Amino acid sequence: MPRSTKIVATQGPASSDARTLERMIAAGADVIRFNFSHGGDAADRLARAKTVREAARAAGREVGILVDLQGPKVRVGRFAGGKVQLEAGARFVLDSSCELGSVERAGIDYQDLPRDVKGGDVLLLNDGLIVLDVERVVGQEIHTVVRSGGELSDKKGINKQGGGLSANALTEKDARDIEIALKCGADFIAVSFVKSRADVELARRLAARAGGSPLIIAKIERAEAIGALDAIVAAADGIMVARGDLAVEVGNARVPALQKRMITAARKAQKLAITATQMMESMIQSPLPTRAEVSDVANAVLDGTDAVMLSAETAVGRYPLETIEATAAIVTEADRSEQVELDLQFLNQTFSKVNQSIAYGALFTAYHLRCAAICTLTESGQTTLWMSRHDVDIPIYALTPSESTQRRLSLYRNVHPVYMGRTNDREGALRAAERILLEQGAVKRGDLIVLTVGEPMGQAGGTNTLKIVRVGDQVTGQ
Repeated sequence: MPRSTKIVATQGPASSDARTLERMIAAGADVIRFNFSHGGDAADRLARAKTVREAARAAGREVGILVDLQGPKVRVGRFAGGKVQLEAGARFVLDSSCELGSVERAGIDYQDLPRDVKGGDVLLLNDGLIVLDVERVVGQEIHTVVRSGGELSDKKGINKQGGGLSANALTEKDARDIEIALKCGADFIAVSFVKSRADVELARRLAARAGGSPLIIAKIERAEAIGALDAIVAAADGIMVARGDLAVEVGNARVPALQKRMITAARKAQKLAITATQMMESMIQSPLPTRAEVSDVANAVLDGTDAVMLSAETAVGRYPLETIEATAAIVTEADRSEQVELDLQFLNQTFSKVNQSIAYGALFTAYHLRCAAICTLTESGQTTLWMSRHDVDIPIYALTPSESTQRRLSLYRNVHPVYMGRTNDREGALRAAERILLEQGAVKRGDLIVLTVGEPMGQAGGTNTLKIVRVGDQVTGQ
């Protein structure tokens, strides 16, 4: 059975050339992420997107492109020597007017930070490694005492413990970057530091204004987003469990339970889920993961995530290809270990649409007949999405005439998208589907498969037919 859980790999200096990308895609990368927090002008990003498409063709696979927006920059400024060493008990001032920092004070990129904090608040710098207790705010200066010290270098991030920063999720730069993302052919846009459904809706409006309709992924990394989770999930096409900044704001101990809650919420709402941050962190420098990382990745799979995401591991790490191979091996084994109880998943389910009932009927039928595959002929991927929200140990092949749909489906759990030419001949399309599955080795003659299709063909959301077929019965010309 092919791998169910997908792999998102971040493109960066270690994976920028076509040959490396081709090998990563061949090894199992399903979606390539562009991190727009880092440098590069529009021309550079367009060139990188072109390289990804060419590498995918060379690898014989289609992949999605995910653009991750930077969001608001809440960071310290630069230091005279590039870094300072803060000692516990020392006084340290964050000053919005400071141009070049020292061991006594530093500038801040986010000018409204002094308005968002007060005496008694706790600020966390450099992913929580440095802890500052706020004593008082005087004008544009935040006076603090260092609780936990360490090395602080240029442009390190600032979080407020418990959340509460007023910075908008989408900046003017993000609005420009959405336009660039669409020119790059982005299939997914991830919105950083989402606080409410309004942030998601704004991103969707900006994309529509730029002439596109990518799937919008809300990154859950602010404390405020937890309280608004259901509304955010409802507004987005999917969520990213962004464990780095989230852990800094709510504490490391809360993250595992929150991860399970978020993935469950996404699946129940028929939305996608990506689990991210430090999944294979040691492989930035090592050719092998730690046992803890193996368990972390496997547990995300068992939680029901659609995809696991690799960041620095493939962007700047020494072993980008080996990281993909190791991740693929882990998720494949975790996929196999899942216990499927499909009937229990269907308890209390209600069907509001014809294509939704067809999707669930296909799952139920294939599961109880022990079919070799489920094959959906789809325009939009909606029927396939509903199928992918339930655990079933039968691969789902999505045959589509739309390259855009094929690329979006690259992120869906247990869905294997295949391009198939457009036709209005239903019986001809069903025969072609069988041929494709045979050619790909997905099935063999004599296997039972379940096929879903819509009439009239070519109409998005029109799936209304389920057919049980024994492979070879209707394939002609073989």
